[in-house]
Amino acid sequence: MGTLRDLQYALQEKIEELRQRDALIDELELELDQKDELIQKLQNELDKYRSVIRPATQQAQKQSASTLQGEPRTKRQAISAEPTAFDIQDLSHVTLPFYPKSPQSKDLIKEAILDNDFMKNLELSQIQEIVDCMYPVEYGKDSCIIKEGDVGSLVYVMEDGKVEVTKEGVKLCTMGPGKVFGELAILYNCTRTATVKTLVNVKLWAIDRQCFQTIMMRTGLIKHTEYMEFLKSVPTFQSLPEEILSKLADVLEETHYENGEYIIRQGARGDTFFIISKGTVNVTREDSPSEDPVFLRTLGKGDWFGEKALQG
Repeated sequence: MGTLRDLQYALQEKIEELRQRDALIDELELELDQKDELIQKLQNELDKYRSVIRPATQQAQKQSASTLQGEPRTKRQAISAEPTAFDIQDLSHVTLPFYPKSPQSKDLIKEAILDNDFMKNLELSQIQEIVDCMYPVEYGKDSCIIKEGDVGSLVYVMEDGKVEVTKEGVKLCTMGPGKVFGELAILYNCTRTATVKTLVNVKLWAIDRQCFQTIMMRTGLIKHTEYMEFLKSVPTFQSLPEEILSKLADVLEETHYENGEYIIRQGARGDTFFIISKGTVNVTREDSPSEDPVFLRTLGKGDWFGEKALQG
């Protein structure tokens, strides 16, 4: 039978073990807080880019994510997403403004958008609508177009002139024709991050945030509806509930292939399912390396291939 000293020694060991466990728990909680902060930061960045690429189709997904995750911890926010003022059902009835432009001005605006990191991934149909909706603005020399700290709602494309960009009084750069600036204003309800002043007389084209978001949301809804119809036409997916099909439609990505380019190679490992949105493809099979491929059939809009890749 153990002595009192032995029991006291065993108790001390247990106390020390508990202390070490408490210290480990504290370390894990600190690490969890850091991971949570990183996740929140990455989520903000992801929402930022989604608002450019597919702002409409992601609304339901964001609401679902917030429901699953619960209330996030309070974090310092520099910018916040701008809520839409339109009812989704009414978007199809909104008439967008149109401002006539010369072919040169249209090309300049289009090229400026394609050269911008935040807007270059837009579809050509979206870019065309943005070009049509932009209206002319002119400023004289030494005018302030954008003031750091102000709340902005316009994005500009410069056609003529030159401007200087400064932040906290420090010159960052100068910009000339064919450049986009103020683009964060159409993505987020945030204050201007820099000041833009004219060095000479300038001519600009502008579009407001509400008009831009209407274009993005309407295009996104049309695409989402098309994707849903495509998925419902695939026998493999016909038994899936509407909610699952909607989530699949959200993650579909549009990919372009040039005429004559191979999409799938026989024998190659496949991990992608394709639905044809536009154009046609030829399906061939190679029975022997020494023989020409055998033509099987031609697929067109609404047809699909590669669905077995999703099943492994």
